[in-house]
Amino acid sequence: MTTTVLTESPQQAAHFIREGEVVAFPTETVYGLGANLFDEAAIRKIFASKGRPADNPLIAHVADLSQLRLVARDVTRAAQKFIAAFFPGPLTVLLPKSERVPLLATAGLETVGVRIPRHPVAREFLSACGVPVAAPSANLSGRPSPTTWETVQADLDGRISCILKGDQTEVGLESTVVDCTGVVPVVLRAGAITLERLREVIPETRLSEGGAGELPKSPGLKYRHYAPQAGVVLVAQPHEASPAANAAYIGIGAHPQAASFGRHRACDSVEDYARALFLFFRQCDAAGIGLIYCQAVTEAGLGLALMDRIRRAAEKHEW
Repeated sequence: MTTTVLTESPQQAAHFIREGEVVAFPTETVYGLGANLFDEAAIRKIFASKGRPADNPLIAHVADLSQLRLVARDVTRAAQKFIAAFFPGPLTVLLPKSERVPLLATAGLETVGVRIPRHPVAREFLSACGVPVAAPSANLSGRPSPTTWETVQADLDGRISCILKGDQTEVGLESTVVDCTGVVPVVLRAGAITLERLREVIPETRLSEGGAGELPKSPGLKYRHYAPQAGVVLVAQPHEASPAANAAYIGIGAHPQAASFGRHRACDSVEDYARALFLFFRQCDAAGIGLIYCQAVTEAGLGLALMDRIRRAAEKHEW
């Protein structure tokens, strides 16, 4: 069993990356679990520590634009426009991978997702690493993504070398992933950089239709994700949720019988809802909640990403 070091020092955490180990670190979206992108043995440790299927691609996190040429064979015109508008930030652009990027990191695909986080601790950490860092979310595979270092520790203590501590993440949902390898940009995974904002830069940008049998080019597309141990049920309005001590409710509007739930969270906005969701799921698990009611929101702006995560959490099978 590994002794997991807790640190607030980006430089100390980066030392583990340079030694071929894996490190959990904060970003503005969720906590990531990083390893040297060019070290296949280290990448295998990511899959092993998470219990992650090898056909689920990883995202390359880079410190600055100068590292893009190490990761991508070509930065397409669409990607250049999105990078200029949204980097650093919660956006991942899918590009043709360079020969240096191992197929192990891309699930055998000739494309790689790349992003520059805007989180200051993440930026300092990535700069200190000196190499691009491959990183999925820092949780056991299938569990809700971690938005605090404590939830990383709950899942991965003893399984990874280091946790770089930070505050609760700002966004609370994983990055938007947009495929920039074709004629028209395609959003593979919704996130905080919304479809509407992407279309302000490139109006033709569209949502993926997710064709059956396609290899997933982005994480979060193939397997059941973001799921608490409790069952998850969508409701259109708060009053549709049935109060019980073993049930929980989260949504924008408060439930009229809030005190009758084991846990209850009324959020101030869609942004607050997104930031709170995964931590609420984990708090419900810790409290032994059996059923979580989630209020549906309009699927526009950040609501598109929020509803995607809730629906995937409610799935009862892998697909």
